[in-house]
Amino acid sequence: MIRTVVLDIGETLTRDDRYWAAWADWLDVPRHTLSALVGAVVVDGRDNADALRLVRPGIDVPAEYAAREAAGRGEQLDETDLYDDVRPALAAVRAAGARVVIAGNQSPKAGRMLRALDLPADVVAVSGGWGVAKPQPAFFERVLEVSGAPAAETLYVGDHPANDVTPARAAGLATAHLRRGPWGHWWADEIRATGAADYSIDSLHDLVGIVNA
Repeated sequence: MIRTVVLDIGETLTRDDRYWAAWADWLDVPRHTLSALVGAVVVDGRDNADALRLVRPGIDVPAEYAAREAAGRGEQLDETDLYDDVRPALAAVRAAGARVVIAGNQSPKAGRMLRALDLPADVVAVSGGWGVAKPQPAFFERVLEVSGAPAAETLYVGDHPANDVTPARAAGLATAHLRRGPWGHWWADEIRATGAADYSIDSLHDLVGIVNA
């Protein structure tokens, strides 16, 4: 029985299109170039920020992030960044009797913007606020603190095998891999073949059936 559904943020709830486009514009490189490099580091199993380092060797990513914010060209997130199934699916999960928690690797600013969207969720938490990020075990300890349910009755949903499925499973949580975004699509068939996740889903709407099972 699943009593709490916990969802990753980037490429689970929100599209990363605007995030990477803004970085490309800031670094004055074609958006397609940076997008392709993000795909390359994904396939290589590297950190997302390595795409920025490929177009700007030696870049201090936190310093550039701060410079963007100071210039009024910083991180943005609003309703248009949400995938279409987010609101109806989360509302349906809650209607089915499960608690909904949003918890992912995001900045404190992104956390504030997410909360301002007033999504159908009981808790919205980000790594920038917790001071610990996935895939660290301490992140999933914090997840369980806000879950309100035992690990076996808590389902973590995400697109990234290394950041979401593997560490959540190691923490004893049930896991659902979402075929969405570059990470979700690239590893989807492998995950389905190996059974690395308890569930493989193509839409957040699939979560209702899991909760009702």
